[in-house]
Amino acid sequence: MGFLDAANHLLNFFAPAAFMALLVALSSLFFKPNKPLAQRYIAGAAINFVACAVVLLAGVWFFGNDGKMATYSAMVLVSATVQWVVLKAWRT
Repeated sequence: MGFLDAANHLLNFFAPAAFMALLVALSSLFFKPNKPLAQRYIAGAAINFVACAVVLLAGVWFFGNDGKMATYSAMVLVSATVQWVVLKAWRT
């Protein structure tokens, strides 16, 4: 496997994490509109991407292959929890 093939596999592996992070960060713009845009969107997307990527890597380690629905379900739960913590939603 060449470098381009390896990069393609790596990008496709982390694509669900990136999509979930951007989607959750975008939805936070509607729930907490009083924070600055950079703090809400960019930081939230970065933190969510890292959390989702860790869940995907843990799913590969635990199940032995990627693409399991349990891994994607865990990614959704972790992403929602991380966004809840980032927004400090328990204070509302």
